[in-house]
Amino acid sequence: MNTLYYGDNLEILRNREYFPDECVDLIYLDPPFNSKCAYNVIFKDDAGADASAQIRAFDDTWTWTRDTNNAYKEMIFDPNAQHRTFRPSALKDLMIAFRAFMGQTDLMAYLTMMAIRLVELRRVLKPTAETTYYVVAQSLKARMKIVNAHRVNSLHR
Repeated sequence: MNTLYYGDNLEILRNREYFPDECVDLIYLDPPFNSKCAYNVIFKDDAGADASAQIRAFDDTWTWTRDTNNAYKEMIFDPNAQHRTFRPSALKDLMIAFRAFMGQTDLMAYLTMMAIRLVELRRVLKPTAETTYYVVAQSLKARMKIVNAHRVNSLHR
């Protein structure tokens, strides 16, 4: 394979030509953490010092949008979603409980967009692969992400 895909990983992961079921030995995941910050690429001058030139790389801010709502509905209500091979019922229950508790908040948007991707990541992982999630749990957001990751992984082992 030895290919780097740039862009939204959900679109790429769902392409079965690129990623059939159980085809990946290792997944390294360094997701956004909903830091509510904008990140820039800062260029260096000839001497290696930071130059004043920079460009926006990405915004790590999540809000409840139509896309988020569609992703949530797909996870919860659509048993015939064309891209998915399984829908973990425990994850469904967890996401319903989170939404009942939090509503359509920025944090719920973040958890929804991460959960739907974790399901696809689990689909492409080989049964022989080892999975470990390293997340520093410094906040409620991080602890909830660990719960989501563990639920997706442990349901289908």
